[in-house]
Amino acid sequence: MRSNRFARLLASAAIVGAAGLATAGCQTTQVADSTNSISLAPEQRSDADLRRDVIVYGTQYHTNPQDLNVALHYAQALRGTGQYAQASAVLQQVSLRNPHNQTVLGEYGRALAEAGEYQQALQVLEGATTPDQPDWHILSAQGAVLDQLGRHEEAQRHYLTALKIVPDEPTVLSNLGLSYALSKDLPNAEATLRRAAEHRPVDPRVRQNLALVIGLQGRFAEAEQIAGADLPPDQAAANVAYLRKMLARNNDPQKPKPVARAAAGTS
Repeated sequence: MRSNRFARLLASAAIVGAAGLATAGCQTTQVADSTNSISLAPEQRSDADLRRDVIVYGTQYHTNPQDLNVALHYAQALRGTGQYAQASAVLQQVSLRNPHNQTVLGEYGRALAEAGEYQQALQVLEGATTPDQPDWHILSAQGAVLDQLGRHEEAQRHYLTALKIVPDEPTVLSNLGLSYALSKDLPNAEATLRRAAEHRPVDPRVRQNLALVIGLQGRFAEAEQIAGADLPPDQAAANVAYLRKMLARNNDPQKPKPVARAAAGTS
């Protein structure tokens, strides 16, 4: 059995790779309500830009918290600077004022997931899409949350449903591949991540996830070569050395096995 530390490494990779949970993105999200249509951050934002946005939109939000456009941009800037709990608090108030706005619910659910509130995130995300108009971004985000909860088969069903809407979408494929890895199906994980990596330009996270899965199968030279496309050679080598050490320790028949002990206080 792999160590708890290595399981946490895979779980961390899954959440980082989730396009539905990432703040920075390339697509424009249209948020519609009865009064306006809002475009959210269609381009990558630098750290300096995000910090400036926190100040600018934060000032506007505290002046007029009813402005949906300002509130959403403020929450997005907070998420981009890692202030997930504060972003969740802002979006909670926005969702209370806009309980049927599916995009607002989607933003709120993703913020909750980033803050580690997975059960609540799942509940909110379920209200952000409908069977007759499914949103693949939300389906992918739901899958990532389910993976964090250890419900990998359910997560994979969400990813596969999303892929029916957007076949070969690399971000969904990356999430699906990591989900297979978390459920210890490494051949399927590798095949799925290779499909994701075929798309150009390749997201460096997809390539690193592929290197991780290949390394888990003991193909260290190949893993290091793939990782080296995005990392400095010494860092790629260090990552693979860590993988090699972990796998050697886990496969060592001489390694002491844990001793079963009775739980204190049992009768």
